[in-house]
Amino acid sequence: MTERIVVVGAAVLHGGRLLAARRSAPAELAGRWELPGGKVEPGEASEGALVRELREELGVESQALARVPGEFPLKAPYTLHVWTARLVPGSPEPEPLQDHDELRWLTPDELWDVEWLDQDVAAVMEVARGPWGDGAPDD
Repeated sequence: MTERIVVVGAAVLHGGRLLAARRSAPAELAGRWELPGGKVEPGEASEGALVRELREELGVESQALARVPGEFPLKAPYTLHVWTARLVPGSPEPEPLQDHDELRWLTPDELWDVEWLDQDVAAVMEVARGPWGDGAPDD
């Protein structure tokens, strides 16, 4: 039996908006949108992986807030866990540094204006069910 590998996705909330990232690689995912994040390394806590991935991918300093209910299946052996997160005070603005070519802050009304990766749709729906922007400062 293959051990599953956890991928963390960040529902970064700020000022009542959700951060979406458009993939530029790999080719089969390019042009579609996702919650940024990446693989949890062996011995690493999910919250730590989330903070590390956002620093590497977007150049931001962040804080994991709460786990979004559910596990979202990806291509075996991967499974997606999503956390709400916020930018910490003094963090630079996010930039698409790795595997992304565009970022957008989406209001609840704009949430479905982008073409999400199939595997992120259920996670985004779950985030949208929660208290929108809870824990995200409006600054």
